[in-house]
Amino acid sequence: MSGSGTPSTHDHQHAHERHHEHEHEHEHGHGHGHRRTMQRHCEVAVIGGSAAGLAAGLQLARQRRSVVVVDDVTPRNAPAEHMHGYLGREGASPAELVAIGREEVRSYGGEVLTGRVLGARRLEDGSFRLDLSGGHTLVARRVVAATGVTDELPEIEGLAEQWGRGVVHCPFCHGYEVRDQRLVMIVAQPLGLHAAPVWRHLSDRLTVVLHTDLGPDVERDSIAPLEAAGVPVVRGPVRRVVEAPDGAVAGVEMVSGEVLAADAVLVGSRFRARAHVLADLGVEPTDHPSGAGDFVQVDPMTGETAVPGVYAAGNLTDPSLQVLPAAAHGSRVGAMVAFSLASEDLRTAARDSVRTSGQRHDWEQRYAGEDRMWSANPNGTLVQEVAGLTPGRALDVGAGEGADALWLAEQGWRTTATDISQNALDHVAAEAVRRGLDVTCLQADAVVAGAFGDEPYDLVSLQYGSFHRSPDRTGVRNLLGAVAPGGTLLVVAHDLAPMREPVDVAEQTRMFDPDAYVGVEEIAVAVKDDDAWEVEVLETRPRPPGAASSHHVDDVVLRARRLA
Repeated sequence: MSGSGTPSTHDHQHAHERHHEHEHEHEHGHGHGHRRTMQRHCEVAVIGGSAAGLAAGLQLARQRRSVVVVDDVTPRNAPAEHMHGYLGREGASPAELVAIGREEVRSYGGEVLTGRVLGARRLEDGSFRLDLSGGHTLVARRVVAATGVTDELPEIEGLAEQWGRGVVHCPFCHGYEVRDQRLVMIVAQPLGLHAAPVWRHLSDRLTVVLHTDLGPDVERDSIAPLEAAGVPVVRGPVRRVVEAPDGAVAGVEMVSGEVLAADAVLVGSRFRARAHVLADLGVEPTDHPSGAGDFVQVDPMTGETAVPGVYAAGNLTDPSLQVLPAAAHGSRVGAMVAFSLASEDLRTAARDSVRTSGQRHDWEQRYAGEDRMWSANPNGTLVQEVAGLTPGRALDVGAGEGADALWLAEQGWRTTATDISQNALDHVAAEAVRRGLDVTCLQADAVVAGAFGDEPYDLVSLQYGSFHRSPDRTGVRNLLGAVAPGGTLLVVAHDLAPMREPVDVAEQTRMFDPDAYVGVEEIAVAVKDDDAWEVEVLETRPRPPGAASSHHVDDVVLRARRLA
């Protein structure tokens, strides 16, 4: 995507101080009661950004689909410090896996938004509208739910506080780490005995505690064999988990007052599908065959739910999945969604020969209205930095509605305005005609090879630009390749430090992911590593006053000259 409008602070492509003012207020709560909302469009919305959701997003981003992952940062395995059984990542922390996964999704232009989906509904054209915290909305052709499940623990004092540390449930996730130790297994439901043989194999110091009466059939079929094998079985409710002075588990105390020493406590949870956001679409959880909870039933091949266009992946569809198979399932579902979209595109090609890409569609929608979003003022930094240059051929990348391009033309530059949105360029062309200016408009996606043509420019300007990243850095190469020998590259971007601050997902969703876009830092590195360039300016400075801005925002400015 090509544009001028910092992806984390704008919903359009031009450096528009007034719009930035509103978005800044919305993000930080300083707006004197003004709360601006926005709507974005993508091809696939993924709800949930853990292993399954990120794997689905990666598959789709690699298929050149516009993907937006919305993650409220509440993974099921949040209490765990390490994950196990993940080939190639054995012992890594869940947070490390998520960080790497996010980077991989972003490297192909997929976005990961920190926020929360509150609900979803189908629109008349068959697409889906997701309602996000903060009042924002996201419209998508397909939805992938990877929201996982919630574990419900028996109501025993101290159990929840030790969950994922001294209290564990999966012998494959934690069994090796507690091998040969004193283990107390609290059984509150029949399925809780399912893993007892595996735990018994890992340690011969296992004690089973029946927290509730499980009935004669369970006694006969499951408990009797344990007792026959020498496993102690204690009957009676548990009062609490006992902690040692250092915070580790020391044992469990029965209602009777008896204390059973333990180095680790084992307990099976009940699980609840986190599917409430899909309820208005008609997706409802189904009772799990084990009787221990519910899940979302999907087509075993595609991952599609009973609602066409809505898919589910990972623990939401199978609570028993560890991280590795959950990621594998997300990857498979992502591929199936890609097949679905490609087939639909093929069927509609005859009657919709001008279907736009997901990224372009997002920008076209924002420029579809009659009202302009620009302030009509050129960026002050552009004016300052270009003032001493001799006018020649200029390329305004991500021109938006064209304030910069029109100003350059007024100063005598032979100007080409380029943007991914034809709607935006139509605004530029109309205004150029009104002013009697000669501005060439070129619809182009900055990340497509040869986007700016073969003839170089004396000035290439990227003001608050936003085009997606790609592993081969096509967008950066296009940008640098458009500058003629002796020409100037001018890049101005907002300092994104405020966008790194935490956000309360219950109240707000970050509507752009700056790390999915090429930033000024990446462009600066490419220039500094190339002997054909000389960096003349690289600094952070206060943004020049805009038309209606009262917030003091810093800019990062890069000006470089191509030597040869």
